[in-house]
Amino acid sequence: MITLSVSSLFADIPLDSFQVYVDSLLPGSKLGLSVRSVSTGKELLNIQADEYFTPASTMKTLSTATALHWLPLDYAPETKVTLNGNMQGGTFRGVLNVRGEGDPNLSARYYKDPLYWFYAVADSIRALGIDFIQGRIDLDSSYYSGPWKPEHWRKDFYDFWYGAEVTPLQFNDNCALIRIKPGAKEGDLVQVSVHPDVGYVRIENKLVTKVAPRNKRKRKQKLKWTREMDPDKPVVKLEGEFDIESDSTQITVPVRGAIGYFKAALLTAFEKRGIRYAEAPDAPMGAKLQQFSFSAAPLLSVMDEINQKSQNLHAESLFRNMAAFMTGEGNVEKAKAMEAKFLNEIGVDTSGFVVFDGCGLSSKNKIKPSSETQMLAAMARHPKGDFYINSFARPGIGSGSKRMMDLQETWLTKFKTGYISEVHGLAGYIFAMGDTLSVALYLNETGKNKDADCKDMMDSIWVSLVRWANAGNASYMKMKDMWIAAQGISGFHERLEYFSRMLLKIPYRIGPMGEGTFDPIEPKPLVYLDSVDCVTYMEHALALANASHEDSLFNVLQRIRYFDGKISYRTRKHYLLTDWVGEGKFSRGIRINGDTTIVRTMPKKKFFASKKIKFDDPEPQVQINYLTLEKAKEWASVVHEGDLTVLGVAFISKLDIIDAYHTGFIVLRPGQVPMLRHASQILKKTVELPFAEYLETAKKKALGVSFFEFVKQ
Repeated sequence: MITLSVSSLFADIPLDSFQVYVDSLLPGSKLGLSVRSVSTGKELLNIQADEYFTPASTMKTLSTATALHWLPLDYAPETKVTLNGNMQGGTFRGVLNVRGEGDPNLSARYYKDPLYWFYAVADSIRALGIDFIQGRIDLDSSYYSGPWKPEHWRKDFYDFWYGAEVTPLQFNDNCALIRIKPGAKEGDLVQVSVHPDVGYVRIENKLVTKVAPRNKRKRKQKLKWTREMDPDKPVVKLEGEFDIESDSTQITVPVRGAIGYFKAALLTAFEKRGIRYAEAPDAPMGAKLQQFSFSAAPLLSVMDEINQKSQNLHAESLFRNMAAFMTGEGNVEKAKAMEAKFLNEIGVDTSGFVVFDGCGLSSKNKIKPSSETQMLAAMARHPKGDFYINSFARPGIGSGSKRMMDLQETWLTKFKTGYISEVHGLAGYIFAMGDTLSVALYLNETGKNKDADCKDMMDSIWVSLVRWANAGNASYMKMKDMWIAAQGISGFHERLEYFSRMLLKIPYRIGPMGEGTFDPIEPKPLVYLDSVDCVTYMEHALALANASHEDSLFNVLQRIRYFDGKISYRTRKHYLLTDWVGEGKFSRGIRINGDTTIVRTMPKKKFFASKKIKFDDPEPQVQINYLTLEKAKEWASVVHEGDLTVLGVAFISKLDIIDAYHTGFIVLRPGQVPMLRHASQILKKTVELPFAEYLETAKKKALGVSFFEFVKQ
């Protein structure tokens, strides 16, 4: 297993040499990676992301996004059955027309029997009193135009289930399952059965049962056998030798002439439901006697099969269905035109997508990872965005059933996998602290490198991205647990006292907080309780006391820390009294008898310039009302006589370039002297001690102390 640490991804290896690192593990492979913030649209990481990559099945993300954009949510592909003719007694004479509109679920996917839909048709006809049809069955496949076999696939793809014919009338994914069992004795042909058996697929069985010889070490030698598909007919040839001691095996094959396969299934259902059919090619059309419309599954179910299970036939069907619904023509060219129109509407450059099919099997398909994340980000903001994201796979689900299982919080990501020869892809979403990230990751030209190693590389990078984006997730879960445990505590000051007490003994570390994935200056967690400084200790406690629900904790915390909750270094409340208290939303200054007033100007231009950020606003002036240390000591020695109250205290610096250098909670309990709770740099943890005791140590740095009250939002 290739394991990549977060540091190796984003610190130890310069981004311009990342390809060298990949080459050391997967020689010759080409890597492309784009990571983008959904909320801002800003690209956070770009590694060859403006170059073209073969996307494999991640092309389905564009097909499903386009379909969801244009089609109504209640869209469901239909199959219409019309009886045109006349009825005498139990006999219908005329034409049975079946018009297919690309329903890919006429199978056992949602039903116990693959013939379920066909039985429904037969039962509907029997309900009219008909038990004999004399005439012809007209299978209308005009909903799609163009070849049933997409033109730009490799020829050998047509011999596997994932390369089944794309037809508007489908049965059992246009595939059949062939089961093979050894014969009773050596020399017998194997036993072969076809499922579902509608009398259409023919097996030429030349596969012989044999006792496998053993080598000198008495190990069985592997016998060889092959299956060969006729290029045009529904014929499968089996040849070779099959081990008599083998268990049964099975293979899924595409069925040639899928429209004929559909008809065979319909006739089988008629026979089993007691409807006789006599072909009469010259039967007149006649008047419409009855019409039935059937649909097996709606749009969102179809999308699940595409994005979770990567079903190619579903993708190609939806690709054409969307075009037919919007333009009246169900073909590749019209579908491509609707995709281009969709991309234009959401503001994504169409040149980032070179499209030849709907499922990604064509090696001519090309995607720029940066364009893919733009499209994914736009879909996350789309009115139907939740439906889109929920259709994707994740660890343990769909094509992700065996992917990234070492990720403990599997709900933090959803993705679409992709694979064809020498191509691996992952595209989807990572749910970060306070945002969602759209991600597109590709390995192309993997050559002789093992596919398992390529998948491990992809998964390791993806998991590292999840952990990088959610570095504070464990702390966030801890905050939620704390909030839930305190539901029985009422009163703002009571809750503030409780949470500030619960956060005592946390290790002290200066500057443990930053903008996470959203600002490159300080890529630290936005929620973090492994260690705190004096301000972040107060911020977490205040957020816990203010939050109306456990799920609002993150947003409340960021509104306390950032102006308007907008996460960036530029909008962080860097100065305690000027910004943090001065904003007046979560705290505000109070006057104490005998205090002194000074006015200071905060040098924000110089402060932000050190971070290469331009500050154009006038430098703010702050009025500071403070008690001198001697008066503060007097105040700190007085026993509190009122109700439980929690205040904030700011220690005013002797330096005029800052307003305060330290802060903490003042807890006023009835009948007790004021107590200070703060994150102590000296003691290396959050502690509680008498306020007067701490003031004795503040002589060298403090001009005095200022008080503020907390506000319940």
